[in-house]
Amino acid sequence: MKPKLYSFWRSSAAFRVRIALNLKGMNYELIPVHLRKNGGEQLAEEYTNKNPNQLVPLFDDGKDSIHQSIAIIEYLNEIQTEPPLLPISAIDRAWVRALSMDIASDIHPINNVRVLRYLVKELGISSEAKDDWYQHWIKLGLTSLEKRLGFDARVGRFVYGNQPGLADICLVPQIFNALSSKLDMSPYPSLMKIFNECMKLPAFINASWEKQIDAEGLNPVATPEK
Repeated sequence: MKPKLYSFWRSSAAFRVRIALNLKGMNYELIPVHLRKNGGEQLAEEYTNKNPNQLVPLFDDGKDSIHQSIAIIEYLNEIQTEPPLLPISAIDRAWVRALSMDIASDIHPINNVRVLRYLVKELGISSEAKDDWYQHWIKLGLTSLEKRLGFDARVGRFVYGNQPGLADICLVPQIFNALSSKLDMSPYPSLMKIFNECMKLPAFINASWEKQIDAEGLNPVATPEK
């Protein structure tokens, strides 16, 4: 039986796992979970029984299930070692993991759907203030990443060398979010160079928003400079 990935087309976390599965060449069944319809299908009892944290993704191989995108990706990397998603040396693995967590732990969670929904519905902030919140945290995180990657000798076509790995898997969905929010990406040339290299690869293309069976829109594009 093929493993199942519970996913939402615009979920950054699910996007990461889709990329990893594609890079590994693993076959899987995608199960859409709509995060916005009917108040959010992830909140329904049927899904909550599978994943009590009420988030996507959830990876289920028929025997065991794993939540949290980074844990899923690390698991996939351990059960199928080729192509590797982490460097060989311990210090470089730590460096890649730290960059990945800059995105997965610091940028993405505070811009998640449930956070934005709480800001609007419970705290009553305006749509404009919500957008300002969203872009503030993305700018802060991307600026840090740009400083780290702009001059590091470990950077090649991708974050680490010339093969995509965990950090690229985290970076691309976050860039999608930035582009969708119409963020000016000109301050981040190193990140955009890596992003463009990634988006030449089928593993990233086929994991992208518009390629999903539950897609409701196209991939975002960069706003032309004025």
